Amino acid sequence: MAESDGQEDSFRERLAHIRARMAAACARAKRGADEVELIAVTKTFGPEAVRDAWQAGIAQLGENRVQEAAAKIPTCVSGPEWHLIGHLQRNKVRPALELFTVLQAVDSERLLEQIARVADETGARPRVLLEINVSGEASKFGLTPEAAPAAIEHTLTLPSLTLEGLMTMAPFCPDQELTRPVFARLRDCRDRWERQFGIGLPRLSMGMSNDYEVAIEEGATWVRIGTALFGGRPRWQPARSSEDIEERTWVVE
Repeated sequence: MAESDGQEDSFRERLAHIRARMAAACARAKRGADEVELIAVTKTFGPEAVRDAWQAGIAQLGENRVQEAAAKIPTCVSGPEWHLIGHLQRNKVRPALELFTVLQAVDSERLLEQIARVADETGARPRVLLEINVSGEASKFGLTPEAAPAAIEHTLTLPSLTLEGLMTMAPFCPDQELTRPVFARLRDCRDRWERQFGIGLPRLSMGMSNDYEVAIEEGATWVRIGTALFGGRPRWQPARSSEDIEERTWVVE
């Protein structure tokens, strides 16, 4: 392996800092550090960021948009497990199943049906999380907590899908303590639905760069971290056509 440059060293320093804070949050919650996994969110970052994450031992990576992932993932190092963490439109389910192992933001029964239909046609066996809009913000996607039990029941009838848990996005708050009730409510919902349906929902995906410590204290098993890990987010410029694919760029603003 080539000698690390300054940028890679900086990345590894940020990663070490994040892992230390994750471990401290686990200790405060009397949880083992191995109970929480980091998903590195590479949205708008180029293949070199994916390489740095993989070489540093991060095995799970997240993308927000199917279009960007379709342009990026084939050019990246092989090995990571890819999570789609952004909103998935029904007309993009087929390419999403070609790229991602885990679909974290499944937010409607109609989307569940489409995922199952394409999975049955292609032989894909996606792992899914139901996105729950715990905060009730109109600007956010997700099932309401009241609608979620019906979606869970529906998912359990779809053999091509594996329901692994729940995800949510808390409102952005400068004080991460203000997000604690959102994460606590998702955990409480998970516990109640496990009892109601007699199933395990082991994955709670909650917490991002600004609030992952509180999310861990409230039960997160996956935290989705981008900016705190990679630094200032670049702007992704999509290719104009398939012939133009090699000329896409990631521009730091």
